Amino acid sequence: MNLHNQISPTPDQLKALMALPKDQPVVMLNILKFNGEEGKAAYQRYLQNAMPFVKKSEGKLIWKGKALHTVIGDPDDQPDVFLLVEYPSIAHFLAMVADPGYQEVAKDRTLGLKYGGLIASGKDVAIW
Repeated sequence: MNLHNQISPTPDQLKALMALPKDQPVVMLNILKFNGEEGKAAYQRYLQNAMPFVKKSEGKLIWKGKALHTVIGDPDDQPDVFLLVEYPSIAHFLAMVADPGYQEVAKDRTLGLKYGGLIASGKDVAIW
């Protein structure tokens, strides 16, 4: 997975997200690498200011963790932090990111990140 220079979705990625079923729960996996200490501070501001929008959209942070060591993969450019944020549906997530207030707050996200992968995942999917 190459996450370099990725902070915002491409038009094709956004179109594909909007094509997913809008009424099913979604967990957003955030894979984050900060732009140094200043970037970490900017992302912290973003997270603090974005949480009211997450709550308004009925989302919740369900897990966060710091990368300790890459066991399989590129150890030279490992992410700093992972977040799992659950929303009742993709429609809830899309409404949040379309909110002008959220978009203003999200400027700190852009400032803070070297890269910021975001993967929409379904819940309770049996793979075996």
